[in-house]
Amino acid sequence: MTTYPGYDAFEILDPADAPVPAYGSGSLADLLPAVAAGLGVPGLTSGLVLEPADRVCVFLVDGMGWELIRRHPEYAPFLNSLIAAGGRSITSGFPSTTATSLASVGTGLPPGEHGLAGYTLAVPGAGYLMNQLRWHPAVDARGWQPHPTVFQLADAAGVATCQVSSPLFAQTPLTQVALSGGTFLGRTTGEERMDQSARWLAEHDRALCYTYVSELDGAGHRFGVDSDDWRMMLNTVDRLAQRLAEQLPPRSALYVTADHGMIDIAPEDRIDFDEDWELGAGVSLLGGEGRARHVYAVPGAEADVFTVWSEVLGDRMWVATRDQAIAAGWFGPVVEDRVRGRIGDVVAAARDDIAVIASRKEPGESSMIGLHGSMTPVEQIVPLLEVRG
Repeated sequence: MTTYPGYDAFEILDPADAPVPAYGSGSLADLLPAVAAGLGVPGLTSGLVLEPADRVCVFLVDGMGWELIRRHPEYAPFLNSLIAAGGRSITSGFPSTTATSLASVGTGLPPGEHGLAGYTLAVPGAGYLMNQLRWHPAVDARGWQPHPTVFQLADAAGVATCQVSSPLFAQTPLTQVALSGGTFLGRTTGEERMDQSARWLAEHDRALCYTYVSELDGAGHRFGVDSDDWRMMLNTVDRLAQRLAEQLPPRSALYVTADHGMIDIAPEDRIDFDEDWELGAGVSLLGGEGRARHVYAVPGAEADVFTVWSEVLGDRMWVATRDQAIAAGWFGPVVEDRVRGRIGDVVAAARDDIAVIASRKEPGESSMIGLHGSMTPVEQIVPLLEVRG
């Protein structure tokens, strides 16, 4: 911590002290390169060491953090049995949010390289924000994220590759830039996805399958992770993972992971940007989400915006300039030039139980109980649980 000039009793969190994701050795970006290298896909390496298998399925559960699983052994007995048998954890990237994490999984790259570095980001020079999940029709998807996916590289190397997910995601820009390559199989229910994934592995000698469910994340946002609705959905996910594990063919491996965890934020711990004139002074666009904000300043006001956000929030959030966040490695060891301008002039990541909401600009997000995005353990640490067929 450092003391802010003129605020002797006010300690400012140092951005360099934030718990940066384990890029290069134990992050979501390292998972598929490790899997693909074990399948013999050329040109891919990873600091994450996994035992090779001929057939691999990655089952990603949206919103299922490591700490949340361990809190509820009675609702997730199968997943907790995998933890007890030697299951380990890895980290998401920053921010710990779905679009960023799915892009890291699919491309095998940290956010600073694939470029989906936030929930909403400014399109440089355009004067508007783009939601990375919903996209914007004026933004070319391949120009925004030009790197090949691991799925595309695996498919080109002769690995039978598929994604088994909701039919609604088949043609989305996020799927196109992060999860495309091989065959997309749309299946509506979780049970159908588990069964289809197992069939895909059994039907091919050398296979890579990715499957996904989102309902746990939805329950957390609507009801909070400290709710019966969320716990019952965790139990459903636990049974889905067991269903898939019990169908694994020989010479196969299943990895159960997640894109982020989640934390409930009480109404009294929310600061409303739309009602706070101090935080809004000099700000042209507010991006990101409640616990991981990209703040874009009016030209010439960058230093003033950083000063105010540090004064108001700096004892509860890591508040950094763009250069400080990049230098601290928040977005990975490399931030490509095309990505740099998408990052806020100021980046604020919550350490404490706090969120900066925007009740008028983001009414839906502001009403959510469970939130995520920052680098705290409950948000950033996710499971990597293994089952062998």
